Amino acid sequence: MTIPLPPNPHAVGVLLLTGLALILFSRDKLPLETSSLVILVCLAVGFEVAPFEADGTRLHAVDFFLGFGNEALVAVCALMIMGQGILRTGALDPVGRTLARFWRVSPGLSLLLTLILGGFISAFINNVPVVVLLLPVLISVSLKTDTPAARVLMPMGFSTLLGGSTTTIGTSTNLLVVAVAMNMGLTPFNMFDFAVPAVIAGLIGTLYLWLIAPRLLPERKICLTDASPRIFTAHLAVTQGGPLDGQPLLKALEMTGNKMKIDALERGEGNQLMLLPDVVLAPGDHLVVSDTPKKLKEFETILSGTLFPVGSDDEPIIDDSAMSEPDQQITEIAVFQGSRLHGTTLSDYHFFERTGLVALAIHRSGKRYERIEDHVSDIRLRVGDILLVQGPRRNIADLKGTTDFLVLDSTMDLPYSSKASLALGIMLAVIVAAAVGVLPIAISATAGALLMILTGCLTWRDATRALSAQVVLIVVTSLALGTAMIETGGAQYLGSVFVALSGNASPAMVLSGLMLLMAGLTNVISNNATAVIGTPIAVSIARHLNLPPEPFVLAVLFGANMSYATPMAYKTNLLVMNAGEYAFSDFLKVGVPLVLIMWGAFSFLLPFFYM
Repeated sequence: MTIPLPPNPHAVGVLLLTGLALILFSRDKLPLETSSLVILVCLAVGFEVAPFEADGTRLHAVDFFLGFGNEALVAVCALMIMGQGILRTGALDPVGRTLARFWRVSPGLSLLLTLILGGFISAFINNVPVVVLLLPVLISVSLKTDTPAARVLMPMGFSTLLGGSTTTIGTSTNLLVVAVAMNMGLTPFNMFDFAVPAVIAGLIGTLYLWLIAPRLLPERKICLTDASPRIFTAHLAVTQGGPLDGQPLLKALEMTGNKMKIDALERGEGNQLMLLPDVVLAPGDHLVVSDTPKKLKEFETILSGTLFPVGSDDEPIIDDSAMSEPDQQITEIAVFQGSRLHGTTLSDYHFFERTGLVALAIHRSGKRYERIEDHVSDIRLRVGDILLVQGPRRNIADLKGTTDFLVLDSTMDLPYSSKASLALGIMLAVIVAAAVGVLPIAISATAGALLMILTGCLTWRDATRALSAQVVLIVVTSLALGTAMIETGGAQYLGSVFVALSGNASPAMVLSGLMLLMAGLTNVISNNATAVIGTPIAVSIARHLNLPPEPFVLAVLFGANMSYATPMAYKTNLLVMNAGEYAFSDFLKVGVPLVLIMWGAFSFLLPFFYM
């Protein structure tokens, strides 16, 4: 077995930059959009400083920015806007209410129906609104039927990923693979060209999610009212004349039966005292306490203290007249992709002015929020964050009518709009136009997004917040890397290396190995990056083997969609993780077998249908 050498220095540089991209994309501390822009700038600057020419044609550095106008990106953005229109109008809410009624009759069959329906809808609509719709429905029925929610939320989330891989518009990953393959000269895939193998494999995966996955998940019950088991961090202030005024810290522990866990003691902003049992408490001191919402309110009552938002030393919640009303409630709200809270702070959003509610504490990724010195209103929120909020009963009831965030409680009253049928009609028209070839999906989806705005299904503000800078930059950067790999010969080199390492393996084995490699990468880095980097390699492998490239391109497409094994693999995984209070190991326990099942199914189906 002889491993070929890289064709030229530019190809080596592009391959090294691709390796750097894979490393940066897997780092949580650096935002994905930042990593993408770093790679894009390095690519453009590098080719401008050291120009590359092949066969008398120069690769211009500015060509790497053409991805901003690529039809795949246009289609992705337009479909995201249309998905926001579906969510904004509550067009799918009747589906949720129907499912809730079925759950009361037969939970087992209702779970199967939920999985099938979630997958079907996700074949045509971005799965984030689908998950946002189904999460409160499943949580509600789990509370009313005494079914552990943890056993149904993850299967539901995965079913939307299965459905998204059945059509060209099901996920942005599919659109990107199709676009890159078309740029390389392949015949464009139509909407349902690979639906048959995808549906067959999806049904196998759905049976696993219905019959086996719930048995692998914990039986823990999730209570999403004021007795939520989530751990939040808040400040409890010592009041003048209260039972702790002038008393040692030990007194606070004794009064709560030693159940209160104190993380820190602050006397003035940023001034922390040592947690000594005999330190004497003074009015205005803040006990930084971490516990469940129920316990936090219990400690507030026992100690006659004041519960403050995290980090606040001058804004007690009882100072506002709305907060002193007798019918106070607390509830939890989650930040999801497309939420107006994503990437901003409660202060910038004017949360109190808009809702009349005060944010008491924050819960992030199953652990206490580490920056206790920050005011919760000044913390920049991200997808999956859960906020504990308090306010009058009527304000919390009004909260359930907004689409800016997800209210995690057992309510069955979902918002509905008179324009819901119109939004569904527009979405259906877009799908039909693209499916029958009347208009390309980029054009039909753009026209559909415009119609939703003109008809009032959503506003321009709704449309702009549906767009994700992260998605735009990862798409553009991935397309730029794909172009560089193709033009410099880097993709052909990787293809020849893969073929050489495969030895005398059959084409079906090579295809299966490529798909497994993509499945592994997609659970560590962005699925879009995996798909666009893998597509040129797939075409190169097919050419080395003198075989049709379509099955190898589809191996990349399906492999990049197998985002089941880790919570960070896909944004809906994070939503499900927080709502179901799953651990990382729960995703491995359920997701890895699903990856292997789908890999095995496609390893048989793709050669059967295409080779």
